[in-house]
Amino acid sequence: MPITARYIFTASMDVDADKEDLFNEVYDEEHVPMLLKVPGVISVTRLKQAPLKLSIGGEEKAVDTSAEPTYSAIYEIESPDVLTSKEWADAIEQGRWPEQVRPYTSNRRHTLQKVMD
Repeated sequence: MPITARYIFTASMDVDADKEDLFNEVYDEEHVPMLLKVPGVISVTRLKQAPLKLSIGGEEKAVDTSAEPTYSAIYEIESPDVLTSKEWADAIEQGRWPEQVRPYTSNRRHTLQKVMD
């Protein structure tokens, strides 16, 4: 599916192994649906890291991604202002996420990228 937004916000993190099922349940059933209601959020795609091998310089190489977060979510958004809006701030504090999931996440990384013309 082509990117249609002007900006891509990525939230990546690890989660404690004993909270992984809860993490995925809450992310899919509560967190994403709430954030999709925020004005300016176009889409959300969740990802889980996979082993990486690639050919580079005529050689196949395995890439060590062990320091990278296991889970990511890619948010297509209309503008950076979406991330500082009251609606966004309210949405990320709803449901079970703030108390039952967020405390068990680590290695959190957030990036914002502008889609090039």
